[in-house]
Parts: sequence; structure tokens; C-alpha cells
Amino acid sequence: MKIALGSDHGGYSLKQSLIPFLQERDIQVADAGTNSEDSVDYPDFAERVALLVSHNEAEAGILICGTGIGISIAANKVPGIRAALVTDEFMARMAKEHNNANILVLGGRVLDEQKARVLVGAWLDASFEGGRHQGRLDKITEIENKYR
Repeated sequence: MKIALGSDHGGYSLKQSLIPFLQERDIQVADAGTNSEDSVDYPDFAERVALLVSHNEAEAGILICGTGIGISIAANKVPGIRAALVTDEFMARMAKEHNNANILVLGGRVLDEQKARVLVGAWLDASFEGGRHQGRLDKITEIENKYR
């Protein structure tokens, strides 16, 4: 599995801490930046990761900014992206099981390393349930297509 990983300066430290965690799970990481804690604009990194996922160059993505709010809004502007900001394990599981989130979003200034690993693990270990949830995702796609 290949995951695209990106952050702004507010998520840089947490992003770096997740790389070995993902590699320990035999996941190939495509690091889309940023590469320091110097101030940058989160939409740039949201777009990089979202495009890697939407073009099937990565099977999924993880994005991190200070709170996760801005970077999730930006990523969700790319057609086909379902970026889910999560703050607890239940949300992480549901993001995959019910919403088939293809990008997990975390807040670098609101989560510590251990909590982030738990959330990422819960999301990675979950599976999309399909069924009634697929119909809802189809409706999201219809909305996306309607306003393209």
C-alpha cells in the first residue's frame, strides 16, 4: 500500500513522527512535504496529496495542519476526495467504514504522537462497509458532478 503524506508547518512534526509508524506497517510513504517548520500555506499541500490520491498514484492520503480544519477543507475541493478530519478512534473507524474516506486528516497542534498513531491505525485497519453507505457516497459524487 502507498500513502501520500503531507502537512503544513503546524503539522510537520506530527507528519515526521508518522513516517516510521507507517513504514513499520509495510506502507510505502510518498512524502508530499512540507519539509520544515517554516511557515507555508496548507492548501498547497492539501492539493498535492489530494491529486496523488485522485490520480491513483497513492491508494490513500494523510494530511496534517495545526487543527486539521483548513487542510481538510482544501483537500475536499478536489473531485473524488473524501477527506475526513478525525479526533478520536470512533471517528477514524467510521471515516473508513461509513464514508470510505480516502484521506485521513489530523490536527498537529491538537493530537500527540501516540493518539495520532491510534487514529491512523484505526483508519487503516477499518474496511468500507458498502451497502447503504455506498448509496450515500454516490449522492456525494452526484453533488460533485452537478457543480463541476
